[in-house]
Amino acid sequence: MAPVQRSPEYLLEVARRTAWGAADILLDYYRRPLKIRQKNGGPVTDADLAADRFILSELRSACGNEAFAYLSEETIGGLERFERPYLWVVDPLDGTRDFIDHTGEFAVHIALVESGRPVLAAVAWPVRERVYFARKGCGAYSENRAGVRERLQVSQISQLDQCRIIVSRVHRDWRLDALLARLPKRERIVHGGLGCKLCAIAAGEAEMYVGLSGRSAPCDWDLAAPQIVLTEAGGAMSHFDGGDLLYNQPDLHLWGGLIADNGVTHGSWCKLLPDVLSQVEQLD
Repeated sequence: MAPVQRSPEYLLEVARRTAWGAADILLDYYRRPLKIRQKNGGPVTDADLAADRFILSELRSACGNEAFAYLSEETIGGLERFERPYLWVVDPLDGTRDFIDHTGEFAVHIALVESGRPVLAAVAWPVRERVYFARKGCGAYSENRAGVRERLQVSQISQLDQCRIIVSRVHRDWRLDALLARLPKRERIVHGGLGCKLCAIAAGEAEMYVGLSGRSAPCDWDLAAPQIVLTEAGGAMSHFDGGDLLYNQPDLHLWGGLIADNGVTHGSWCKLLPDVLSQVEQLD
């Protein structure tokens, strides 16, 4: 990271502390009746909005605006995100449907992006009472309520047919199901939000996640924070062809096929997935 007004250590501490505070807000709402409305074709709750207000207030208080722009799913900023060297990318409630359905699989995402790539992040998994955090080149860690930290490390499974594939509970269509049915695997694990999925891979609880956009696609706030947690734990994430994910682009959607895994299997998946997707598309 280039020099900024605040050190990278300070900024990661701000993200980690703010993630814990937002987790507390979500857990408070989780125990109450919810007010649910629709926004851009999906549900949004008072919990999303309360956590969003808290996170942006904390970040602005700690960092100001001179070098930092802010992008949140609930409060999308203006063109200043292209003009400032650093962008905070926030999802105050990743997995809103899982929050509503009380699966426990939702998260808070806070990432700092520089030159299109995340350089540090914190992901809170409120129901697990854990925050996962990482800084580029410094590894990834998880922390419990008592402040006990553990270094995250992906599994070292190298055979595709021994991989545990983590899949979405609700964000699936026939194309993705057909793709998944054709992949070698040991088992299929169902999880909610993307933050939960990628942090599970970072912690060695699964080996691979695959996503396929259709009428919609994940946005910057869905992936920037958990991606760096995963990669700093030794994992990898890319498009099906191995191309890097770039953030803070004019289109905030990350279209196409996405693969996240333990890194050991990444090259093999990138060779296999385009061919399997071609087979699936011939069924349409």
